[in-house]
Amino acid sequence: MAGRGDPGDRARCRRARVLHEAVVAAADHPHRGDAVRRGAGQAAALKPLLLLDLDGVLRRFTATDPAILEVAFEPALLHAAVTGAITDEQWRAAVAERVPRAASWNDAGEVIGEAVALVRAARQRCHVALLSNATTRLESDLRLLGLDREVDAVVSSARMGVAKPAPEAFQRALDVLGYRPEHTVFCDDSAKNVDAARALGIDAVHVPDTEALRDALLARELVPAMVLLVLPDRDDAEELARELAGEGWSPCAVHRDMLAGEDDAEAVDWVVELTTAPDGSPAAAHRVTLDELAERYDGFTSDH
Repeated sequence: MAGRGDPGDRARCRRARVLHEAVVAAADHPHRGDAVRRGAGQAAALKPLLLLDLDGVLRRFTATDPAILEVAFEPALLHAAVTGAITDEQWRAAVAERVPRAASWNDAGEVIGEAVALVRAARQRCHVALLSNATTRLESDLRLLGLDREVDAVVSSARMGVAKPAPEAFQRALDVLGYRPEHTVFCDDSAKNVDAARALGIDAVHVPDTEALRDALLARELVPAMVLLVLPDRDDAEELARELAGEGWSPCAVHRDMLAGEDDAEAVDWVVELTTAPDGSPAAAHRVTLDELAERYDGFTSDH
């Protein structure tokens, strides 16, 4: 991932923030939504929408006190928090009244790294937005975790005043993003939310773990199955393939690619095939690294 000082990273952050603010504005002010829908609709004609749940898909929580969770997730209290009827501070204060040690409960969770790598790869082929049942502090959590830079838009239940699995939550998210159900893929670790989205005609997938998310994106060609490193020199291609294989990439197969036909020897390029990174994620999730490697040998990368 690019550093905080990288110009490309700053530009992506600005684009995500602008669209996020537009989504929040439209959710809070329905009369201003038409302009947002028109702008997003133009993008919808070019790329599909990947709509993702946050918790359990891109973020996880560990070692939270069960007594705190029991109170925090009582249906009535939780519903008030995730629909914006009460603020995050009020929700936590209500929990602390009954479980005093919850006064120091302030966990923002942790990022699921492989899932975020998949999102980075998917953003080359689709727009990625979060649809999260969340409290009013969602935006600050995303900034703290760096996830605000990893998606194109954020739709918060607390901002809309309605939460999944209510059909209105999905419909309002699509309206504000400018997409139709048939152009949308939705992934959630809750089967109940998935069923609700399917009832609206959304291609919804239950993803209880990152492997299921990877399979869903690959099956819909939202992440490329293979990345090709295209180099002009055979020796360089074979050297790079050995280097990558030693690091755990696969399959690292090398073959020639006659771009201009079999009779044009000058047009021969050499290709290194990659499908899987050392951490088990798709090679496409590491496109920036692979681009840099290819450039080192005066080559480039391509999807397959």
